[in-house]
Amino acid sequence: MYKIPELAEMLENGVHFGHQISKRHPKMQGYIHTSRNRVAVINLEQTALKLKEALSFAEKVASTGGYVLFVSSKRQAKEIISRTAKSCNMPYINSRWLGGTFTNFANIAKLAKKLKELEQKQVSGELEKYTKKEQLDFQREIIRLDELVGGIKEMLRLPEAIFVVDIKKDETAVSEANKKKIPVIALCDTNVNPTDINYPIPANDDAVKSIEMFCSLLAEAVNEGRNNIKK
Repeated sequence: MYKIPELAEMLENGVHFGHQISKRHPKMQGYIHTSRNRVAVINLEQTALKLKEALSFAEKVASTGGYVLFVSSKRQAKEIISRTAKSCNMPYINSRWLGGTFTNFANIAKLAKKLKELEQKQVSGELEKYTKKEQLDFQREIIRLDELVGGIKEMLRLPEAIFVVDIKKDETAVSEANKKKIPVIALCDTNVNPTDINYPIPANDDAVKSIEMFCSLLAEAVNEGRNNIKK
């Protein structure tokens, strides 16, 4: 069972560090406690409150068999996103967002299908009948497709929710989710506009420890929901 971290644990993980006050977004003011050395300090009591709402929602989605898509093209979050999504058997995107992933899902699904077919042929040895050059071309295509859609190749439909680490870097993902009315859970640092986020979690979206903590918590909540299905 997941539990909301104590404030001391959040402090240890640098969750409270925002951006410079000059970069503060007015819509985040309610989540800022104070400033130190011209750096915004996030109100961790608000973080705990919003985190509880977000995790409860993620658990609910998973308990009904829904997908929660983990998203981040941020360099320091890529490995964390793939690892934590896999730990709760959820889809993920940790490379650049393909335009139309939500708004033109049928085409994205075709790419995923092609990847799966090539992988199956590779495992079965079916590709060995081709020349070495052709096999190399197939291998390169597998690598290319895996980079683009490898994390969502088992996602058979649009997800019921998405979790985004940095809504500024992955604004297209948020925009497409809004268009398709897919609820968004996201970390919201002090320099972003949380208006389009259904479940904003005020937190540092740059520090590896902070990202790791929230991704892991979300995975735990999803696993909790999946366990409820089995029960």
